[in-house]
Amino acid sequence: MTAHQTGCLWVVATPIGHRDDISARAIETLRNVSVIAAEDTRHSRPLMLQLNISTPLIALHEHNEREAVAAIVRRLQDGESVALISDAGTPLVSDPGFRLVRAAREAGIRCAPVPGACAAIAALSVAGLPSDRFVFEGFLPPKSAARRSRLQELAGDARTLIFYESSHRVVESLTDMRDVFGGERPGVVARELTKMFETVLGEPLAELVERVTSDPNQQRGEFVILVAGRGEHEDDQLAEGRRVFTILRQELPAAKAAKLAAAITGAPRKALYEG
Repeated sequence: MTAHQTGCLWVVATPIGHRDDISARAIETLRNVSVIAAEDTRHSRPLMLQLNISTPLIALHEHNEREAVAAIVRRLQDGESVALISDAGTPLVSDPGFRLVRAAREAGIRCAPVPGACAAIAALSVAGLPSDRFVFEGFLPPKSAARRSRLQELAGDARTLIFYESSHRVVESLTDMRDVFGGERPGVVARELTKMFETVLGEPLAELVERVTSDPNQQRGEFVILVAGRGEHEDDQLAEGRRVFTILRQELPAAKAAKLAAAITGAPRKALYEG
């Protein structure tokens, strides 16, 4: 960082696991600002202590964001500098902070990024899936019906799909992805990135479901799930058949749902049933 700047909101990325991944610029910024707005001050304080950063911490999380934003903007307008951090990674990426950045920009306050770790991008970099075009979907809905509905909307997307998922829903989400996208669609499960038990599994979705389901260790930690976009090799008729099968399967046995979906769309019944 160059000369210390006041009245600036610094959006600072912190490590997603390995603490050495924080940049020298991020450390200097965090030391020089007036205050650090943290998603969870209890979570961030140990990192600040390890880095010998004594800057005061204030809380900015999803439950107080609306109220805290006004106070932080006033501090910025009074000439103070503020750093925004999340519990891990780049703020605003499935984390609080959007309202603060929007309010600061609307108030004419400079907002400056201090780039660093992001779990979605880290996972994409090692997934071996096309990375020229991708879409970040964050967390899928927790309930199966809503989750399947969202996946159906994404089934025809040609871009690589990136999701975050929690440990207690990873098997359910993978199963829904297999059922909606088809078991042969390539997928990757990136778990505990940059941490001691990091694993990156890349297999067709059907095999990923079996592997994660059968291994309790692969159901622990924090997850990024990536799914290849719909390829040119996937037949339009078969894709439509799978979409209809998924809808019918919620009300009917698999065999009957496959038979009806095949009759409606002309897709091969066996491919629908086994997909």
